[in-house]
Amino acid sequence: MRSFRQMINGILRRLMPASYAWPAVDIRLGDRQLHLVGSIHMGTQDMQPLPPKLLRLLQQADSLIVEADITTGASPFVQTDEQPPLAERLDRAELAQLRKLCDELNLSIELFDTLPAWQIALMLQAQQAQQLGLRPDYGIDYQLLMAAKRWRKPVRELEGPEVQLALLKGLPNEGLALLLDTLTHWHTNARLLQTMISWWLDAPQQQQPTSLPSTFSNVLNDMLMSQRNLRWRDTLSQLPAGRYVVAVGALHLYGKDNLPELLRRA
Repeated sequence: MRSFRQMINGILRRLMPASYAWPAVDIRLGDRQLHLVGSIHMGTQDMQPLPPKLLRLLQQADSLIVEADITTGASPFVQTDEQPPLAERLDRAELAQLRKLCDELNLSIELFDTLPAWQIALMLQAQQAQQLGLRPDYGIDYQLLMAAKRWRKPVRELEGPEVQLALLKGLPNEGLALLLDTLTHWHTNARLLQTMISWWLDAPQQQQPTSLPSTFSNVLNDMLMSQRNLRWRDTLSQLPAGRYVVAVGALHLYGKDNLPELLRRA
């Protein structure tokens, strides 16, 4: 039978959920305790070192869970199938828009000519992040992974690089919609990145996550966000008893079919 103190603590947790100086939410699934962290895969120098309280939570956890262990050196930019020239895949307006963006980024469009559309999109997004001062070694999941390995903490993957690459290769038309969304929402995506950075540099509870703009079409949002959240919910629901720090892309914590809400309903 539960003690009076346990009962009161349970009531307090429901009335006054823990708040953190970073985007995060705590979820309890029976005898499994999850600290879900809204990660940014590339960060600014000001985002390191990680908050001491977060590092303590990691030290106390049984393992760290990430989308993929990015410290292994696996890259989606290798061994891709050669595609028809861009002039055959994009209409004149789309090609002109891409050419204009390449000029702004001081990139040669010929570099992309026979690459899959999803790869072009990711390379452009990475270039945009770098322009905003973001670097992979300041990314939240990278820093968590390095800390976990320093403390010999077990690491689990929700997907792994191979699964993520298969997902990208499985997008319709070699990910053409992802490239077009990247071009269409270029400036919106930059503002979104700056907003997510502020969640780590400022108090995230003062933000309004439900009003975040979407930079994905409905089809892409379903494949890259909703369906993955559902798979991750199933994986996390089957963990053995214990405490876990779970780092996923920050946008997976908010919006329709977000991961915390799916876990609460599990």
